[in-house]
Amino acid sequence: MEDITYTNTAEQITHSQLDGFFVGWPKHPSSEKFLEILQASHGVEVAIDTETNQVVGFINVISDGIFTGYIPLLEVLPEYQGRGIGKTLIDRVLASYNDLYMLDVCCDKSVEQLYASKGFSKVSGMVRRNYEKQNVS
Repeated sequence: MEDITYTNTAEQITHSQLDGFFVGWPKHPSSEKFLEILQASHGVEVAIDTETNQVVGFINVISDGIFTGYIPLLEVLPEYQGRGIGKTLIDRVLASYNDLYMLDVCCDKSVEQLYASKGFSKVSGMVRRNYEKQNVS
């Protein structure tokens, strides 16, 4: 079984380590733009397979660093799912952002239970998506 290491920076990550994410998205960011997203985030946690040096999971946070935070993306490569990587990524974010009043996430129904197990509550919300801008390159 592979060894997974975690880091809270994307500074040493290269776009070539980011293949295979955004599964099921009709359009998605290029690996170069994906790296920019991670590097521009207020917070990031990255899971790396030490045998292949590939990124196998990530979570990022947008925050004012004082009061609020938002988790826009959490993903684990399909072949690495079910191994606790997503839970560990959430735990690491919660440890870093524990002092905030609110940490919000909009998530797919399939991962609602995962977030609920980490103390998140289901609430009503609204989102606006501009799908023509989904494929940023």
